[in-house]
Amino acid sequence: MLEVARLYRVENDSSLKAFADVIVDEQVLIKGIRVVSAKDDSLFVSMPKQKGKEGRWYETVSLLSEEAKQEMSERVLEAYNTE
Repeated sequence: MLEVARLYRVENDSSLKAFADVIVDEQVLIKGIRVVSAKDDSLFVSMPKQKGKEGRWYETVSLLSEEAKQEMSERVLEAYNTE
């Protein structure tokens, strides 16, 4: 079960719209999930990332199943749209 523990909106003109922290099964806290606006103004969820030595960005947390990715996206976007 996923629960959005905190959602922080970012008020600026960038594509980054919010940060979220999500609790998974009341046991794991994932911090730094991002809500991002695409070029067509649709919103999507991006997992936390860290910049590598060569300048590329890598996810620090990865969801392995499409079902988990879908649930994460739905819960975070629902929290973003209701706050």
